[in-house]
Amino acid sequence: YSAPVATATTVFLIYPIGQESFSDGVTGVCDGSLFSAIYGSLVTSSLIKETTENEPANEDYRFSQEEETYNIIAAHDYFGQLIFQYARFNNSRSLHFCLAA
Repeated sequence: YSAPVATATTVFLIYPIGQESFSDGVTGVCDGSLFSAIYGSLVTSSLIKETTENEPANEDYRFSQEEETYNIIAAHDYFGQLIFQYARFNNSRSLHFCLAA
Protein backbone atom coordinates (compact mmCIF):
# COMPACT_ATOMS: atom_id res chain seq x y z
CA TYR A 1 0.00 0.00 0.00
CA SER A 2 2.86 2.42 0.67
CA ALA A 3 4.41 2.11 -2.82
CA PRO A 4 1.56 3.90 -4.68
CA VAL A 5 1.46 6.60 -2.01
CA ALA A 6 5.21 7.16 -2.26
CA THR A 7 5.04 7.23 -6.06
CA ALA A 8 2.18 9.72 -6.11
CA THR A 9 3.97 11.93 -3.58
CA THR A 10 7.15 11.89 -5.64
CA VAL A 11 5.46 12.53 -8.97
CA PHE A 12 3.04 15.21 -7.87
CA LEU A 13 4.99 16.97 -5.08
CA ILE A 14 8.75 16.33 -5.21
CA TYR A 15 9.30 16.26 -8.99
CA PRO A 16 7.50 19.57 -9.79
CA ILE A 17 9.54 21.44 -7.15
CA GLY A 18 12.67 20.79 -9.20
CA GLN A 19 11.08 22.30 -12.28
CA GLU A 20 11.08 25.98 -13.19
CA SER A 21 8.08 26.64 -11.03
CA PHE A 22 5.87 24.37 -9.00
CA SER A 23 2.70 25.07 -10.99
CA ASP A 24 4.39 24.45 -14.36
CA GLY A 25 5.73 21.10 -13.18
CA VAL A 26 2.37 19.93 -11.87
CA THR A 27 0.67 20.94 -15.11
CA GLY A 28 3.24 19.10 -17.22
CA VAL A 29 2.99 15.91 -15.19
CA CYS A 30 -0.81 15.95 -15.16
CA ASP A 31 -1.09 16.74 -18.89
CA GLY A 32 1.35 14.00 -19.80
CA SER A 33 -0.54 11.50 -17.66
CA LEU A 34 -3.87 12.51 -19.14
CA PHE A 35 -2.58 12.33 -22.71
CA SER A 36 -1.07 8.89 -22.09
CA ALA A 37 -4.32 7.63 -20.57
CA ILE A 38 -6.38 8.94 -23.48
CA TYR A 39 -4.03 7.43 -26.06
CA GLY A 40 -3.93 4.09 -24.25
CA SER A 41 -7.71 3.91 -23.99
CA LEU A 42 -8.10 4.71 -27.69
CA VAL A 43 -5.68 1.97 -28.71
CA THR A 44 -7.22 -0.52 -26.29
CA SER A 45 -10.75 0.22 -27.45
CA SER A 46 -9.84 -0.25 -31.11
CA LEU A 47 -8.06 -3.61 -30.97
CA ILE A 48 -8.85 -5.78 -33.97
CA LYS A 49 -7.75 -9.21 -32.75
CA GLU A 50 -10.37 -11.27 -30.95
CA THR A 51 -9.14 -13.67 -28.30
CA THR A 52 -10.78 -16.77 -26.90
CA GLU A 53 -11.10 -17.82 -23.28
CA ASN A 54 -8.11 -20.15 -23.55
CA GLU A 55 -5.53 -17.62 -24.76
CA PRO A 56 -4.28 -14.49 -23.03
CA ALA A 57 -5.26 -11.11 -24.43
CA ASN A 58 -1.69 -10.27 -25.44
CA GLU A 59 -1.02 -13.55 -27.23
CA ASP A 60 0.72 -13.13 -30.61
CA TYR A 61 1.42 -9.41 -30.23
CA ARG A 62 5.09 -9.00 -31.06
CA PHE A 63 7.38 -6.33 -32.34
CA SER A 64 7.97 -6.27 -36.12
CA GLN A 65 4.80 -8.20 -36.90
CA GLU A 66 3.35 -7.71 -40.37
CA GLU A 67 -0.34 -7.10 -39.65
CA GLU A 68 -1.88 -4.42 -37.49
CA THR A 69 -3.46 -5.34 -34.19
CA TYR A 70 -5.51 -2.17 -33.87
CA ASN A 71 -7.03 0.39 -36.19
CA ILE A 72 -5.43 3.70 -35.20
CA ILE A 73 -7.28 5.69 -37.87
CA ALA A 74 -10.69 4.57 -36.62
CA ALA A 75 -9.72 5.30 -33.02
CA HIS A 76 -8.55 8.82 -33.72
CA ASP A 77 -11.43 9.50 -36.08
CA TYR A 78 -13.74 8.69 -33.18
CA PHE A 79 -11.63 10.88 -30.88
CA GLY A 80 -11.88 13.71 -33.41
CA GLN A 81 -15.65 13.41 -33.44
CA LEU A 82 -15.72 13.65 -29.65
CA ILE A 83 -13.46 16.69 -29.30
CA PHE A 84 -13.47 18.63 -32.56
CA GLN A 85 -13.11 17.76 -36.21
CA TYR A 86 -9.54 19.07 -36.57
CA ALA A 87 -8.24 16.58 -33.99
CA ARG A 88 -8.44 13.79 -36.58
CA PHE A 89 -5.32 12.36 -38.18
CA ASN A 90 -5.29 11.16 -41.76
CA ASN A 91 -2.66 8.48 -41.23
CA SER A 92 -0.66 6.92 -38.44
CA ARG A 93 2.56 8.69 -39.44
CA SER A 94 1.09 12.15 -38.87
CA LEU A 95 -0.34 10.96 -35.57
CA HIS A 96 2.97 9.56 -34.35
CA PHE A 97 4.83 12.67 -35.53
CA CYS A 98 2.46 14.78 -33.44
CA LEU A 99 2.94 12.48 -30.44
CA ALA A 100 6.73 12.68 -30.77
CA ALA A 101 6.68 16.46 -31.09
